Amino acid sequence: MKAVVWHGVGDIRLDDVDDPGIQEPTDAVIRITRSAICGTDLHMVRGTMPDMVEGTVLGHEAVGVVEEVGPQVRGFTPGDRVVVTSTIGCGTCSYCRAGYYAQCDTANPNGPEAGTCFFGGPKMTGPVNGLQAEYARIPHATTSLVRVPDAVSDDQAILLSDIFPTAWFGARLAEVGSGDTVLVLGAGVVGQFAVASAKRQGAGRVIVVDGIESRLLKAREQNAETVNFNEEDPAEVVKELTGGIGPDRVIEAVGVDAEKPGGERTGEQWKPGDAPELALKWAVEMVAKAGTIGIIGVYPPGFEQFPIGEAMNKNLTLRMGNCNHRRYLPRLLDLVVSGVVDPTAFITKHEKPTAAIDAYRSFDLREDGWLKTVLDVA
Repeated sequence: MKAVVWHGVGDIRLDDVDDPGIQEPTDAVIRITRSAICGTDLHMVRGTMPDMVEGTVLGHEAVGVVEEVGPQVRGFTPGDRVVVTSTIGCGTCSYCRAGYYAQCDTANPNGPEAGTCFFGGPKMTGPVNGLQAEYARIPHATTSLVRVPDAVSDDQAILLSDIFPTAWFGARLAEVGSGDTVLVLGAGVVGQFAVASAKRQGAGRVIVVDGIESRLLKAREQNAETVNFNEEDPAEVVKELTGGIGPDRVIEAVGVDAEKPGGERTGEQWKPGDAPELALKWAVEMVAKAGTIGIIGVYPPGFEQFPIGEAMNKNLTLRMGNCNHRRYLPRLLDLVVSGVVDPTAFITKHEKPTAAIDAYRSFDLREDGWLKTVLDVA
């Protein structure tokens, strides 16, 4: 089968690889109909997420059709349409039962202290071959797969594999409640869904900071108030918009990928110590005293700078982590079925897998119009 494969930093290829098969009784194999390129994938390509294993298939978002199930997978049968949860949980350990699927004690082959197990990641996450392929093996399939209702299209479902649940999780981390003024840092596709999530969790106002006008325009379509950090000082503007107090809640949807204001995208990547904590500094500076910051932007080990003194002096609450996708995905499917949210509004590109390498390049350079790219596998 064809798959997007990691060979080294900056070196990904569309390769012919062996079809996957059942390895454990809890596995399933799916035929993928939709996959997608995510900002997290870029961390593997750039090397900001270390210790990738050569030959790993990339990608952690997919919708597909069940082809085969192991003997312990009793809730699915071949032919079922499914969406894959990006993080893998066994469903039976104490963490999974409490809803913390991203901290599953058994899914990660490296042991319970290794952290989150997810598709297409570095050695510390498994590794488990990813989903930018024609077929994929799904470990712990009973938990890692969710059936897609007939009323939900593949294009709608693909954004529930990772992006929408992550944004919803971010709003929950930030403790968004009725009437809150919420600041979203980053207007990429996760930031766009963070706007939608904050509004549906009760936010009275949502302010969005980014440096790309086309993304800010998309946020304004959701009636968010926007600030372009390349044209004005975001801290000053946000303070002014909030009467000098600051927002009650902040959702940080940028992570280590933060850009310098006024800078040009050159492909040169942040390194530890290069101050990639810009978005975190802004979050602490802008949020109101006793406010809450929810961090869903990716910070791999080694990126440890944080303005802890200022945060403590303001009595801030900081909550962060990898999304427990399985916890939120069923509820978000209901929002799509009911028509409350249409995820397809945030898909800006459709590409065939044969164009995946060029699509990665355009997405990495933040070319206009490359907000979210879906790979039409079938």
